[in-house]
Amino acid sequence: MDIVGAIDSAVAEVGTALLGKEAQIRLALCCLLSRGHLLIEDLPGMGKTTLSHALAVVLGLSYKRVQFTSDLLPADILGVSVYNRNDGSFTFHPGPVFTQVLLADEINRTTPRTQSALLEAMAEGQVTIEGETRRLPRPFFVIATQNPIHQSGTYPLPESQLDRFLMRLHLGYPDPQAERQMLLNTTAGEDPEAALQRCLAPEELESCRAATRQVHVADSVLDYLQRLVAFTRERAEFAVGLSPRGALALLDCARTWAFMNRRQHIVPEDLQAVLAAVAAHRLVPSGDYAGDGHALVDLMQRSVDVIRS
Repeated sequence: MDIVGAIDSAVAEVGTALLGKEAQIRLALCCLLSRGHLLIEDLPGMGKTTLSHALAVVLGLSYKRVQFTSDLLPADILGVSVYNRNDGSFTFHPGPVFTQVLLADEINRTTPRTQSALLEAMAEGQVTIEGETRRLPRPFFVIATQNPIHQSGTYPLPESQLDRFLMRLHLGYPDPQAERQMLLNTTAGEDPEAALQRCLAPEELESCRAATRQVHVADSVLDYLQRLVAFTRERAEFAVGLSPRGALALLDCARTWAFMNRRQHIVPEDLQAVLAAVAAHRLVPSGDYAGDGHALVDLMQRSVDVIRS
């Protein structure tokens, strides 16, 4: 099986555990292959944990989960040195961040101090504890979940921290057919997660990541990307448009999306496919659009033909 075929198999395999969400699974895998981190915002019970665990299994990656609460401390995530009275030395006990797939569950239920403990890990693939820098395993992929900010007991992530996530997804309710199958599986006593098979080895995953960097970007596509970005910076509906990091994120994800669709060059449809997941959480609305980044993405998508011309 070729490497893109293996990616398709991984998507299908995860889809046996998270029914009816192929588009979101493909975007999550695109985020991982683009060396980014994923934020999933949705109501409890929508399958966020299922998605993260299933991805780790089918990719053969180590997996840990941290439940974020209001009393969680940075050391609970990063680790701590413990004093040994017998020989007077300190022994470092690594925290759950030392894994390949980390589920930061309900990240907005903990304090900003603990939220920020993940920033160095996400940006640099390392953590500095007590003056010593320690590298994290590769790949290192954070999947953070957050409840809607109107729910009680939440600490909204600031814009600067949201920008650290390459993508933000919403899973939403399953369609009736998928929900019916889920109910039938439960009635029959089946556990789809227990039957998951590995589809990609970690070294193949790294090969995929390297291959995405070789996808060609024509000048005409770069022109289109810059018009998209300029659109967010010039229209009155946007209080703050896409930053240069946001533009790079769109380009990286479009490269990966093209690779996942067996192309060695980007077309404008690749940018459109990843636009909502990459841009919505980075845009700051104004006026009638205040508080609704998705409405801004809808505005951009309705205008893509004008922007493209």
